[in-house]
Amino acid sequence: MLQIYNTFTHQKEPFKPLVPGKISLYVCGITVYDYCHIGHARVFVAFDVIVRFLRASGWQVKYVRNITDIDDKIIKRANENNEPIEALTTRFIQAMNEDAKALNVLPPDEEPKATAHIQTIIDMVKKLQDKGVAYVADTQDVYFEVAKYDSYGQLAHKDLTQLQAGARVEVVTQKHSNLDFVLWKKAKPQEPHWLSPWGEGRPGWHIECSAMSTACLGDTFDIHGGGSDLVFPHHENERAQSECATGSKFVNTWMHVGFVQVDKEKMSKSLNNFFTIREVLAQYDAEIIRYFLMASHYRSPVNYSKELLDQAKSSLERLYTALRGATINKQARSERALEFKTRFYDAMNDDFNTPVAFSVLFDLATAVNSAREAKFEEFEALVAMLKELASVLGLLERSPDEFLQGKIDSQEIEQLIKARIDARTNKDWRKADEIRQQLTQMGVVLEDTPQGTTWRKA
Repeated sequence: MLQIYNTFTHQKEPFKPLVPGKISLYVCGITVYDYCHIGHARVFVAFDVIVRFLRASGWQVKYVRNITDIDDKIIKRANENNEPIEALTTRFIQAMNEDAKALNVLPPDEEPKATAHIQTIIDMVKKLQDKGVAYVADTQDVYFEVAKYDSYGQLAHKDLTQLQAGARVEVVTQKHSNLDFVLWKKAKPQEPHWLSPWGEGRPGWHIECSAMSTACLGDTFDIHGGGSDLVFPHHENERAQSECATGSKFVNTWMHVGFVQVDKEKMSKSLNNFFTIREVLAQYDAEIIRYFLMASHYRSPVNYSKELLDQAKSSLERLYTALRGATINKQARSERALEFKTRFYDAMNDDFNTPVAFSVLFDLATAVNSAREAKFEEFEALVAMLKELASVLGLLERSPDEFLQGKIDSQEIEQLIKARIDARTNKDWRKADEIRQQLTQMGVVLEDTPQGTTWRKA
């Protein structure tokens, strides 16, 4: 049975969908004013793996991931660049999609933009005002009144009294409480705006996701996810305004992905310690990055380091090497191969435990290598299972030689390997060693096996 850790309850729970066999999932996407960093990549990859596994398990998943295309940061960056906001957001949406594709992240089923849901947002704010939980401040901004929502703070497990004591004082807003948050902002000169019952303005960030998620998935849906940094205040505020607006429970299960850290600090643009996906892709193969991001459990923080990326590279080489030279027969099955599948699915059904799932893949790779050497009949079944289970994680989808050899001139390498074999046949050990050294300097690792000599990039 599928069990998922629920941030709201702080425990793993048996998953019970609203509709049998179907899962509705909403994940907070990015604010498109800059290139995605590796922290964004972790959220993309984590939920891509989750959706792939759920579908492989037979669930019918509707996956929605939004785009925030109107926000203070977007307006500021567009002004700095002296370019139209739409040009800025279009450019970075395209860049986001290119980065996601490079990491083999499948697109969501729906990808709503905030600017396409302005009327839905206005309707929700009006509903909150009509219900008496939203008010217009002297500044003509519209605020949600936190005191009117009794369970505020329960998602983030924060005490309301402590929150009030630690809240930042904003005298100019004329808010009823420092915890109240903006739903609709009065337009400032030269800012984008839309006509509303409160005059020309634009939405606050939190209300955007409430409007988009309920528009796509209904008043109540199964899973809401995002990065751990969104638990408070973003998701807390989403929950409050959504439940007050609809009168229904907003989300059944809350899932949050751990931070990517640099030197034990959260990676973020505000700390200026982030690496864009593009910067990392310039140094490492995309599949290595994907593996690295999955090597830790999705809820755990992961420390960005060259050492861990190199470990990911070595791990993938081991898995691809097990597939090398094998023909994939998807019809091949054996009892032993099915045992590996059971272990893999047990791990993933336990809150998507990718580290344990990876350990199953490595045990399976060891079994493949043993079966190859002993020429067991189950070899094809084990190979097919390794390929099948890895594909659930979005891995091992290239040919082994493509990954292991990369973009090195294979024709030149093969010619040198042949020359080395000829030298060894003629017992010209000195020449054979010189050729091996030349290949090493070219970044090539030779592997002499009973079946012949193979190579991979270092």
